[in-house]
Amino acid sequence: QGQLVESGGGSVQAGGSLRLSCAASGYTSGTYSMGWFRQAPGKEREGVANINRHGSTIYADSVKGRFTISRDNAKNTLSLQMNSLKPEDTAMYYCAASNKWRGFLLRPDEFPYWGQGTQVTVSS
Repeated sequence: QGQLVESGGGSVQAGGSLRLSCAASGYTSGTYSMGWFRQAPGKEREGVANINRHGSTIYADSVKGRFTISRDNAKNTLSLQMNSLKPEDTAMYYCAASNKWRGFLLRPDEFPYWGQGTQVTVSS
């Protein structure tokens, strides 16, 4: 059974930066696409960014120009560099994997594999 483990969350002031990482292990398939999602209290889980095995990326409009998703296929790791953070970026951030890829952000229900999440808190 595969596992996704996130790290790198924390607290930062507005305008600051954080880098999230996700380590994937035990998967022989099902990781063509990987993505970051976030969920704030009382809100639905939303897609932040997706990346496929070939490095193509898609971002939510709210994070374009501020966040960068990347992956290292050889090391089975996924990263999210978050710059110019805003209080509205505060949420639990999740790493996920899927075999699907589209020209737009995938829905959370299209990802069968999930990590446990890492908290990001941005104060004003």
